[in-house]
Amino acid sequence: MTEGILLGYGAALWLGVLTSVSPCPLATNIAAISWLTKGVHSPRLVFAAGALYTIGRAVAYVALAWLLIASLFSVPQLSQILQTHINKWLGPLLILVGMFLLGLLEFRFSMQLSGGRLEQKLSDSGVWGAGLLGMLFALSFCPVSAALYFGSLLPLAVQHQSTLGLPALFGIGTGLPVLAFAWLLAAGARSMSAAFDRLSALERYARPATGVVFVLIGIYLSLVHIYGVQV
Repeated sequence: MTEGILLGYGAALWLGVLTSVSPCPLATNIAAISWLTKGVHSPRLVFAAGALYTIGRAVAYVALAWLLIASLFSVPQLSQILQTHINKWLGPLLILVGMFLLGLLEFRFSMQLSGGRLEQKLSDSGVWGAGLLGMLFALSFCPVSAALYFGSLLPLAVQHQSTLGLPALFGIGTGLPVLAFAWLLAAGARSMSAAFDRLSALERYARPATGVVFVLIGIYLSLVHIYGVQV
């Protein structure tokens, strides 16, 4: 049981990191740190802005997971179905998400809550608007972040009945690039473009590798929990 939840925590953090280095969320994160540090000259405040932004993302993902999972478990019949069949559903879901990461499937779901005026107001508020901006950007889903959050993170959270730990680690993972860039800015580093290129290169390898792992794990879980194969 302990090993299972530890693996779940590691998977949640990795899913967040993978989300963060995907093109759409990565561009959003870089734009966020540039807005948040506009007019901020103290290195400590720059890093504080990155930390608050990351915390804001984590809070948003935790709140959304709590609302969705608590709603599902509030209905006794549905709760019983989830607890009984989640292991059977997790395998096919991981296969589908893995195929999406490998480019074998695609969907165009997106949800944009951010708007130019609101973003401008939050960015003008400096460091203190960082947390709210993180929450706003976290809930603006693009296909990759939606697939990883709804298709992988939430089923894991339901399986482990975790509405706090797993979503929080996912949110922290999605904000790690902002923390890294904030640290570089605070340290006075000038190789920002090189760091961005390295993150983009990481995504090119990490995404298909994760897709392969997801497909293999999904096949394994399907064989064990659906077909009763003893592996």
